[in-house]
Amino acid sequence: MNDGSFARDSEASAATTVTGARPSLLFLNVFLLATCGLVYELLAGTLASYVLGDSVTQFSLVIGLYLSAMGVGAWFSRHLDEPLAARFVDVELGVALFGGLSAPMLFLATSHVRLFPVLLYGIVAVVGILVGLELPLLMRILEGRVQFRDLVSRIFTFDYLGSLAASLLFPLLCVPKLGLVRTAVVFGLLNASVALWCSYLLADAIPPRRLQGLRLRAFAVLALLVGVLAGADAIVKHGEEQVYADEIVYAQSTPYQRLVVTRNRAGFQLFLNGNLQFSSADEYRYHEALVHPAYALRPGAKRVLVLGGGDGLAMREVLKNPSLEAATLVDIDPAMTNLPHAYPPLAQLNGHAFDDPRVTVVHDDAMAWLSESATRPRFDLAIVDFPDPNQFALGKLYTTRFYNLLRGALTPGAPVVVQASSPLFSREAYWCIVRTLEAAGFFARPYQAHVPSFGPWGYVLASTAPFETPTHLPSWLEGKLRFLDDPTLGALFVIPRDLGPMEVAVNRLDNQALVRYYENAWHRWQ
Repeated sequence: MNDGSFARDSEASAATTVTGARPSLLFLNVFLLATCGLVYELLAGTLASYVLGDSVTQFSLVIGLYLSAMGVGAWFSRHLDEPLAARFVDVELGVALFGGLSAPMLFLATSHVRLFPVLLYGIVAVVGILVGLELPLLMRILEGRVQFRDLVSRIFTFDYLGSLAASLLFPLLCVPKLGLVRTAVVFGLLNASVALWCSYLLADAIPPRRLQGLRLRAFAVLALLVGVLAGADAIVKHGEEQVYADEIVYAQSTPYQRLVVTRNRAGFQLFLNGNLQFSSADEYRYHEALVHPAYALRPGAKRVLVLGGGDGLAMREVLKNPSLEAATLVDIDPAMTNLPHAYPPLAQLNGHAFDDPRVTVVHDDAMAWLSESATRPRFDLAIVDFPDPNQFALGKLYTTRFYNLLRGALTPGAPVVVQASSPLFSREAYWCIVRTLEAAGFFARPYQAHVPSFGPWGYVLASTAPFETPTHLPSWLEGKLRFLDDPTLGALFVIPRDLGPMEVAVNRLDNQALVRYYENAWHRWQ
């Protein structure tokens, strides 16, 4: 009876003893935990935008759910009783487990359209609740050890500094160097290490019989995450194999996108963030239709601008012009323009276009580059070959603001051609691009070509001067094309009734109507 009473008294004493650890070490923990928490949030938002599209909506939903879940966790912390130090360590292990496994689980679920959002928002909610428990518990542990005003100011200072560290590390180091899956697991390991460290820092505030169990759980979580880290490549490969029908032969994550090249008997295919960009079997149709109607208007163009088109395939067509003196390609992602070197079959397909001395490659945001182009020589022809506007970062490149900047980089009457998505699958988006070019002062002629990998595909030929629809290709293209000839060129500008004009809004920076049109249209076909 006395022994039992003594044990209970010892446990109560341990539970209520203020830790002897230096508070500065615990404030360092706050910095590390804040960094981990924000990284998990950024991972969830990034994967959501990759899989579900519309990055603004997805990041808004993830951030809103995460912050509200933190509020739930903070409210629930009042119901957690002694021993607080043990509770705190358990919470950290929970964050490490769910946060560290978040990207691997979501990556494996990318092919399950209905499951992915449920898993995504469930993980965000759980991690948010656990992160919301951290600071209130730590403040209660330090209560009485540090003056309240100092406690609050230091806790939140280190919390905000940790968030800043995460916001810098994530795009600059984590995604390009580690990838999404490894980033999650590495920060999960950091979280679990902090939990284990705290089991020693707060040992005098944890009952002895619970301390051993906490440390065993910490080592178990660390071992699990180390195993997942070792299998990260297999997880990524398995997840992507569920999404892509063919063998993956090259993959890379960059600060801007996920590049995946697949291969089958017909050739190879490039995907950006899961969206097909071209198939080597029929890309010639797309790129001949993209470039040569503009050359038909100005066959003697000496200076040509290509915006986007980092695969070099549009540049291959541009270089067929014997009058060409200089061609400039602007693409934001160095990994994209380096892809022909990383995957040699692409270099062969684009005719080693980037090795031509007439070509200059610029790695910059196209809108920022155009805004600084006033002092540069103007171009006689422009090819605009951006990915489809499935997020606002791309949608800005289809706005009146962008097209006005483009006008300033061109010689008078220079032709411009814009890839404009599918007039069948995203009809509203297609005509939105046409109307936006017109609103920016261009005369526009819509046209379309059939590309088997995509179906009917839309383009817009435009110029600041009125022009007749071209019907004859330049003579120097004789024998150089596989798809286009004069009769085919004229037929491109015949728009079937079911692809015809629609009443749509103009795409401006402050409304981004195009992204909404695009997302709504493609959701109807999925």
